[in-house]
Amino acid sequence: MASTISASRVSLVSLSCSQQAFHEGGHQLEKLEFALAVAETRGDQCRSEQLRAQIADLGGNIEEPGT
Repeated sequence: MASTISASRVSLVSLSCSQQAFHEGGHQLEKLEFALAVAETRGDQCRSEQLRAQIADLGGNIEEPGT
């Protein structure tokens, strides 16, 4: 168990700051996209527009779906 924890810590340390920021930004983007799907399902146009703006501020989704 201790070796697994050490390995995960090493992998986090080995990531550069830009890679970590990209990963965190991607996670934030996923959260916003999920919130947008919920808002659209509920028919909340005001919230949908706010979320679209936040997604655009993050640069949108630069990956193709399924990649």
